[in-house]
Amino acid sequence: MTIAKFSELGITSLPDHTQLPDSDGTFVKNFQEHPQSILLTDSIQPTLDRLHPDEQYAIGQDCGIYWRLTQPPEKGAECPDWFYVSNVPPTLDGQVRRSYVLWQEYIPPLIAIEFVSGDGSEERDRTPLSQTSEDRQKPGKFWVYEQIIRPAFYAIYEVQKARVEVYQLITNHYELMEANERGHYPIEPMGVELGIWRGRYGNLDLPWLRWWDSEGNLLLTGDERATIERQRAENERQRAERAESELQQERQRAERLAELLRSQGINPEEL
Repeated sequence: MTIAKFSELGITSLPDHTQLPDSDGTFVKNFQEHPQSILLTDSIQPTLDRLHPDEQYAIGQDCGIYWRLTQPPEKGAECPDWFYVSNVPPTLDGQVRRSYVLWQEYIPPLIAIEFVSGDGSEERDRTPLSQTSEDRQKPGKFWVYEQIIRPAFYAIYEVQKARVEVYQLITNHYELMEANERGHYPIEPMGVELGIWRGRYGNLDLPWLRWWDSEGNLLLTGDERATIERQRAENERQRAERAESELQQERQRAERLAELLRSQGINPEEL
């Protein structure tokens, strides 16, 4: 819907994030999506702390990005499963963000990620707005990201196929990136790589979408870092106990030798 049509309805200004719906009423597609979003956010946190000492960034998890005015408003939004925007305040006017409104923010996300639950056709749909029929109302998701929202990187993650496609915006269109020698996709502005890691997170053993640093080191979650630190501390404790035990044994050997010498009439302190 155009701004002129909104004026006909008595709407005289563009709505902001507090006036637009923060949900489209759809269900999360599967039980893996929620921990997957947490895994991405948790493990990238130290990197973001380093990139943004001023804390000026935002992360959305299944949050709406509004790119046009429609009725109902939800038809004018896309909801990436995970996205990151640099150099924006974490709140607006002291309020927690309910959505990300392009005509209010102007800065596009650096990366948007979609988790595929179906066959992936929705995430790869390039149908332009000009070919959208009345009964459809929305153009293809891929087209909206490429032509309107324009994140520098767009990733399509398919847990069932254990793969991720990453596209980079080059001269106004997305080009499919090639994986590096590690099978990862460099997201150079963040200094990280994106790829698939097979392992256990929570109580699920699956191919997870994860971050690595530019040298190929896996970025760990807070729990993983804490587990490693606990193991390191336990190893240090065990080494200290072994050293103390060895020292105690050496003392006992020295005491037995001293007793033997004294029994032979030899003062061990005079040796």
